[in-house]
Amino acid sequence: MTPDSKKWIACRTRAGIAAAIFVSFVAAHAEFLVAAHAQVAPPALPGLIVAQAAQPVAAQSAPPTAVPAVVMPEHSALPETAKPASRLPADRAASVQTAGCTAPAEFSHLSLPLRHTARRIAGGKPLTVVAVGSSSTAGAGASSPAASYPSRLAVELQDRFPTLAITVINRGVNGEETPDMMARFETGVIAEHPQLVIWQVGTNSVLRDHPLGPHSELLHEGIDELKTTGTDVVLIDPQYAPKVLAKSETPAMVDQIAITAKEENVDLFRRFAVMRDWYEVQHLPFDVFVSPDGLHMNDWGYACVARLLARGIAEAATRPIASAAAHSR
Repeated sequence: MTPDSKKWIACRTRAGIAAAIFVSFVAAHAEFLVAAHAQVAPPALPGLIVAQAAQPVAAQSAPPTAVPAVVMPEHSALPETAKPASRLPADRAASVQTAGCTAPAEFSHLSLPLRHTARRIAGGKPLTVVAVGSSSTAGAGASSPAASYPSRLAVELQDRFPTLAITVINRGVNGEETPDMMARFETGVIAEHPQLVIWQVGTNSVLRDHPLGPHSELLHEGIDELKTTGTDVVLIDPQYAPKVLAKSETPAMVDQIAITAKEENVDLFRRFAVMRDWYEVQHLPFDVFVSPDGLHMNDWGYACVARLLARGIAEAATRPIASAAAHSR
């Protein structure tokens, strides 16, 4: 064997040994990385995927015309959908989620007994409620139709009367004023043969700076039309929200609705006073109960209003004078 042959063989041998050492090093390093990753890896993804899949998809269900009630315990916390729709800083989120749904009793108390509603309850018959109004009845600002106040009211009423068949029909239309709503009374409200009509009025007239005089006349006319059909009537006044407060005629509109309710001998749910108490007395910031548009309520606001309203309706339909009238019929 020549000297050159010996050198070539030696070189090849050294190259083979180096390659073997490199392969062993890579394999060992890979095992080390796998082991290290296993020690700090986050929880497995399947659970996260399942949790995401469990979230409701709004596009899969169309807004119902009549909202069937769903049972919710009387003293349960507000539902998950009843948290503010607006995004809040992390240091505020906890307080918002646990904020209590309360207001002075006189603001949600209905001064007159709901006799037509009481008869249905006393007789164990199906109860039909129609909520008519504008965007804050339709549910603008809510995260879904199920978070509007009529939908939440159905839940709250069913909780109080679990053996009763209760239907709450949402007849709210964005942007409407009192004459627009009255034009729909015959086909959208009276045709449903309700025992209770909840009429939310006044906000859009104030926002558009319309005179209060003609509104008062229309309000009287509309209430008279509803009363002649044999239904209980509850009025709801404007919301206490920044864009409503910016209008100088807002206090006069709130007073007008209260005076009209008294003159017409119908009940009034004082939404303006309830929300003002949240802000001025309980010191809840607007973004707890008002949507980012500064006008409409958010999920929490709608849910709390529905709870307080349901409490007032249940008491007014079951107090002794209402029950006595119901049984006498």
